[in-house]
Amino acid sequence: MPLTLTVLGTASPHPGPDRPCSGYLLSGGGAEVWVDAGPGTFAQLQRYTDPARLTAIWISHLHADHSADLLAAAYAFAFGGMTPAAPVPVYAPQDCARRLAGFFGRPDTGFLKHVFDFRDLYDGHDVRHWNLRLTSRAVAHDAETYGLRAECQGSVLAYSGDSGPCPALTDLAARADLFLCEADIDTHREGEHFPQVHCTPEDAGRTAREARVRELMITHVGPTLTREAATGRAAEAAGRPTYTAVEGDVRTV
Repeated sequence: MPLTLTVLGTASPHPGPDRPCSGYLLSGGGAEVWVDAGPGTFAQLQRYTDPARLTAIWISHLHADHSADLLAAAYAFAFGGMTPAAPVPVYAPQDCARRLAGFFGRPDTGFLKHVFDFRDLYDGHDVRHWNLRLTSRAVAHDAETYGLRAECQGSVLAYSGDSGPCPALTDLAARADLFLCEADIDTHREGEHFPQVHCTPEDAGRTAREARVRELMITHVGPTLTREAATGRAAEAAGRPTYTAVEGDVRTV
């Protein structure tokens, strides 16, 4: 089974009509992984797979626009008739389970254990599900955040999560077949110091060029930009095929 990316949502920092926040379905090597769970993406996920059959869930960071639909999944798995055969592994920054339990007003997380198996991410975290390998790298953001490198049968996809330009992001994307990268902001604020916490389109393009990726896909474009403008600017900096992530896109890596 080839490595396939399905775009569920791309919006930042809140969902819009027909545009959920960040979320993707990554399929390959016999595995299906929900990557980031932004608001609206759980509904979109059901268009492409039965969520109860997910192999794993992977969360880049705990900001709501990347994680809030874990709550929708919890309700579906626990009360909505989508109970998985075994608790679904959730790879996420530490404290994810406690935050989710807080939505239910519960001080403990034990009641979630029959639907989710929480596993903390860390820099260099590496796991294999069937023939799909997932490697996480800590990247530059204003919260504990990880980018993802997915490898399957010789194909490589890299995903920035939310990140400013940084050496770890370039290393993560090195020679990837497809680099899915945020371009959230139009420009960095005057006086902003490293580490910067989001990419401009030019940052995304330069990272793609330095990492020598084959193709670049722009996502998580914020309200100060249009997706078309962000993609065009990134393409000029990247010097390689560059695309816009659009809800419903299905791309074989």
